[in-house]
Amino acid sequence: MVLYHAISWLCWLTIIQGTLALPGLDNGQGRFVFSGKAVNSKRPIRTRLHLPFGSFLLNETSASGSLFNSTFKTQTTSSSQNNFTTTVALTASSSPIETVELPQSRASSISEGKFNIPEDPLIVPQVSAPETADQFNTRISAEAEAAESETIMASRNIFSEPIDVRLPPPQISTRHDHPVPRKGIQENAPLQTNKFYSNFFLEDQRCPTFTFPYSVAWAGGRGVTASWGMACSHTDASQRVFGKEKFNGASSYYLNPVGIQSIVLSAKELGRETTLTIDSMTAFSARVHLSPDSDSPPAISFPLVQGMAYITAQYNGVVPIIQTGVFFKTMTRVTRNLKSHLAKFTFNLEDGSTWLVYAWRKRGDPLELRVVNNGLAEARNPFYGVIQVCKCPQNQDSEDFLDDGAGIYPVTVELTGTARGYEGSYSFHFDVDGHPTGNLYMYALPHHIDSFDRDTERRVQREAQLQSTTKGLATLVRGNRWTMVEPSMPIDMAFAPWDPEKGSVERLSHHAKSIIRAAAAREVAENMIAQSNLDSMYFSGKATLYHTGMGQLKAAFATFAANEQKFPLVHESESKAFAAAAILWIRGVMLTHMTAAAWGGIVSSASYVTGNSGADFGNTYYNDHHFHYGYHILAAAIIGHLDSDWLKHNKDYVNVLVRDVANPSEQDRLFPMWRNFDWYHGHSWAHGLYAAMDGKDQESSSEDMMHAYAIKMWGKVSRNADMEARVQPKEFIGNKVAGILFENKVDHTTYFDPNIEAIQGIHMIPILPSTPFVRAKDFVQEEWDAFFSDGRIDDIGNAWKGIIWASYASVEPRKAWEFFSSRSFSPQWLDGGASLTWFMAYSADSDSSGGHMMSEEDAYFDSATWRSLVGLDLTLARLNVEAIV
Repeated sequence: MVLYHAISWLCWLTIIQGTLALPGLDNGQGRFVFSGKAVNSKRPIRTRLHLPFGSFLLNETSASGSLFNSTFKTQTTSSSQNNFTTTVALTASSSPIETVELPQSRASSISEGKFNIPEDPLIVPQVSAPETADQFNTRISAEAEAAESETIMASRNIFSEPIDVRLPPPQISTRHDHPVPRKGIQENAPLQTNKFYSNFFLEDQRCPTFTFPYSVAWAGGRGVTASWGMACSHTDASQRVFGKEKFNGASSYYLNPVGIQSIVLSAKELGRETTLTIDSMTAFSARVHLSPDSDSPPAISFPLVQGMAYITAQYNGVVPIIQTGVFFKTMTRVTRNLKSHLAKFTFNLEDGSTWLVYAWRKRGDPLELRVVNNGLAEARNPFYGVIQVCKCPQNQDSEDFLDDGAGIYPVTVELTGTARGYEGSYSFHFDVDGHPTGNLYMYALPHHIDSFDRDTERRVQREAQLQSTTKGLATLVRGNRWTMVEPSMPIDMAFAPWDPEKGSVERLSHHAKSIIRAAAAREVAENMIAQSNLDSMYFSGKATLYHTGMGQLKAAFATFAANEQKFPLVHESESKAFAAAAILWIRGVMLTHMTAAAWGGIVSSASYVTGNSGADFGNTYYNDHHFHYGYHILAAAIIGHLDSDWLKHNKDYVNVLVRDVANPSEQDRLFPMWRNFDWYHGHSWAHGLYAAMDGKDQESSSEDMMHAYAIKMWGKVSRNADMEARVQPKEFIGNKVAGILFENKVDHTTYFDPNIEAIQGIHMIPILPSTPFVRAKDFVQEEWDAFFSDGRIDDIGNAWKGIIWASYASVEPRKAWEFFSSRSFSPQWLDGGASLTWFMAYSADSDSSGGHMMSEEDAYFDSATWRSLVGLDLTLARLNVEAIV
């Protein structure tokens, strides 16, 4: 938490360090210019928030029938009060950072000086020669035009190259074991730890996997059917269970029932000795196998891809059986010939649902089914081929689409992305197998459809929809490629406070700076080293982020860079032999199969030392890595922004943290791709190596956004050009935020505190320049009115009070300024990782005190640093925004 404290302070520091003469800070490269004129970006950023973040932030006025758009109102011209959309930003780290050099002509403006911390912390070097206002404004316009017309990056996949491929720095030791066994996994590390299919290799392997809109689970001899096959399920909105009303007239939670075995795909050969194994694990897909026993080859294999329109089972010469825990009402064999070697059956269940079964034989006999009883249908002969099941939406057009796609299925997904100025795009390329006739169909979520380019949008089949558990209606899309376009990315967002309409707010009046300077002087005197060397990567990261004195901040960060904190990080990898073999693999040498216990990543040693799986918030078990490491990455970005020499010496350490949470390339054989971020859902999952009936979850959408912002800023500083309620039901929308979002339920609470300030506040923290990008003004006002207006904020006496006021500064900056600058302000209202200095600077924009805070000497930070990598801002943060709101 202490790192957050330091980072927030330093965000402010980069704006006004030269004009406040702060102790202990060298201004060598921090150049300022002075002007009485406001400089706005040439093209204002217009927020177009799509729906993924809408699963976390719920907007009252975004109703659409019984479902609500959970995002923010678009700021583009519109006559409709209910025109809600969302925006994406992708952050990719594609080129090896250590090999990327900025051209001299581009780097000159940020490399004229050298950052050195004076021995006497009260001595501050002089600011280097400023640009004139005209020079500054001319350069701003030229850079904006260059960004908008840039074409080089548009022709290149920004996810094609790794950040790095080398072993972690030597100070991070290696372990070859891990407390969680790799149950049933048939491949080597690095392995995915936070993906949708994790339940298949955790604990008893029987918890469900949510592919959206379906869920699948190994029956494992349990349930109504007592089957040993794969249970397939889908729930409608009418089946949701809502909790009691708790805050603002809204249900405290809602969930979808689990354990319903609508259709079970199995085989006669499966029984008590059945084993489940998994392989082909990627960031987007996996393949699950059921074998009669541990010595037999798979009888049935299930390729799993998010959004798949059918549950596909590949049968290898075993006798199929189809079971149900809901009970068959009728079974019909469709006699019409749809495709060559393809049979179709219709099962009507007692709950009123209709399931379609398609069987494409590759060789041997066609599938012939006979109903044994109302829970079992079995084949007459062994079957070689593919059997698919799907729930049929209630219209004929939908069934026609599903007939067209029968026998065709996705195997995995390739992600590509491009960026050109303010516009970015990313594409899903579905690797397809199966029948040669027909088209692939996949289910898209609302935030996908809102971003589709024209070609993809033409292939949306709006008549064919199924309800998803927590993300609104899923809609069929024809074709094996989706392209999503984001036309208005926030490429001018940097360390200064930022507004969707004004861009970076880079000026403060002398009056504001004098008040802030007093707070800064007090905070800079704190003992940052002691505050940051805690027993948690999370709390230590927040503390280091806060500290204002560069000397102390560097010393505090050095503890982590040297890996000398209380629970040092370890590189959890398969073996020394595997590390060497990985290098050979990169050079084209084939690897032999090796078995090991490790997963492949950088983890806290806390659980190894204590034996407690929850120590350090479960970091050892891959919980919350993007939260924990995000604070450290952002702290490093700010230090490196101010001191290029420091950047050179610490780049490898910071890069390895980025690689752990957001490795973009399979060429990096030490870390899985995109550990935390889920490209289908458009946000991250915090839940690591723990089985869960409700699937993966995430509690803090704002810290998810923070990690993306941290990677974006680290990409800028390290000069890596590539790094840089139609969803929620009406009964729940009044909560304004999700609380904890699972794949299968949404619970308006936290893991640590049931009070409303904590539930809402965990989706605010940390307050950063990127905060208004996610938390739009209309949403902030709605949340304030619902929970904190009319004096209710005054009843809060803990640290959440400061967080809530800082969030409200985007709506009422004057009131927030008065709160933070009041003589009666109490330190207990500051979060352990927050900085009063930053909150004051964040609130002190041009409107915060009737204009008298502005003067003819308004300070602007040198935009060369902010914009040196302007073309890279197709950032993960934006996609985070799109997906979670």
